[in-house]
Amino acid sequence: MTESWATFGADLHLDLVSGRGLRAGLAEALREAARSGRLPAGTRLPSSRAFAADLGIARNTVAQAYAELVAEGWLTARQGSGTRVAERARPLRPAAAPRVRHPARRGLAYSLMPGSPDVGGFPRTAWLAAARRALTDAPGEAFGYGDGRGRIELREALAGYLARARGVYADPERIVLCGGFAHALALLARMLRARRVREVAVEGYGLDIHRNLLERAGLRTRPLGVDADGARTGGLTSGPGAVLLTPAHQFPTGAALTPARRAAAVDWARSTGGLVLEDDYDGEFRYDRQQVGALQGLDPDRVLYLGTASKSLAPGLRMGWMVVPPGLLDEVMAVRGAGDATSSALDQLTLAQFITSGAYDRHVRGMRLRYRRRRDELVAAVAGRVGVSGIAAGLHAVLDLPEGTERAVIRSAAWQDLAVEGLAPFRHPEAELPARDALVVSYGSPAASAWSPTLAALTAALP
Repeated sequence: MTESWATFGADLHLDLVSGRGLRAGLAEALREAARSGRLPAGTRLPSSRAFAADLGIARNTVAQAYAELVAEGWLTARQGSGTRVAERARPLRPAAAPRVRHPARRGLAYSLMPGSPDVGGFPRTAWLAAARRALTDAPGEAFGYGDGRGRIELREALAGYLARARGVYADPERIVLCGGFAHALALLARMLRARRVREVAVEGYGLDIHRNLLERAGLRTRPLGVDADGARTGGLTSGPGAVLLTPAHQFPTGAALTPARRAAAVDWARSTGGLVLEDDYDGEFRYDRQQVGALQGLDPDRVLYLGTASKSLAPGLRMGWMVVPPGLLDEVMAVRGAGDATSSALDQLTLAQFITSGAYDRHVRGMRLRYRRRRDELVAAVAGRVGVSGIAAGLHAVLDLPEGTERAVIRSAAWQDLAVEGLAPFRHPEAELPARDALVVSYGSPAASAWSPTLAALTAALP
């Protein structure tokens, strides 16, 4: 029979074998721990008094076991240094398994792949200060399970910010925090399916991962045409029960949804009972003019607003939010369920502090200037060689290429040690769109130190 013990503040399980006597059993347990490497060489053991108290045995028993192991060379004992595992004790290692050789894969040094901000610009110092304040001020109940919608402190902070910066009607009671946009979309897909919706209209160009989320929930996706004025919302019919749009900055074409098409989307929702899912993923970043307010402001009862910190701060925070119409809150929470966790309460409290202190606004303004400079440098670098389409906004731009050259330019970029993405992978398989060759270039993602060589590699790859 074996007993396991946790000792001296760290978890160390010593198997004390019955029938051997306490001293002998303890000596063998320590010997095995040193031999196997669970007690690495140099580890300081507790005093015989502390160890005996922890194990509930006599101090002399521990002292005798220590003396035996010192004599054998498993332990060392020096005045002022305590008792430690000897350097000669080496763990037994199994024979090394034969190495499996894989073909060498050459990674590319530079990347302009879309989907990420400059994570090196994350405001570590300001975030740490907000985290300290959040932890200091956190009520005891913040460490419990809490409200399924998320911490009220963050919901209140977001309500104020979204109303001020994005024109969103956001009651804190109707804000639901989630682990990012994909998490929110998956929840809404389940809600739509529970409402017997069978089809969702999506933009003809967009992320396949979003279409896949909808389709895995049993929803068919119907593509809308996309042009320089954004999605052609006038083509919405009574078939879809919802439409997913990126009104502020269409991804990836870079268009902004015009006022007429915004009104058409809202009119469609009102007349059919449908819902508009608004993805406002980079709405804070507009460079040629004041950013346009969210579509949700036109009809808070028919538009579900979806936002995230992935582009403004960092995707690793796994922080997003939904502003849900009053009549849908119970349905959203029902499909979410009690076991669907989101970001930690402390991260939520930290973001609340970050927003209310004004640090979030300062950070967004600083990143807006950085991204605007990068876009200007990109446009200047490719001038006269390819066109740049889309509004001056967000973290990416579309470089229009001569017909039939998209794949060739991507291969040419790889020879320059540069990873780039073409426009073709973003096209819905059923979309009836004119043929178009282009690159979707993320000027936001490279680190500051890599921006100049990345831009040079891009220009070298262009026709």
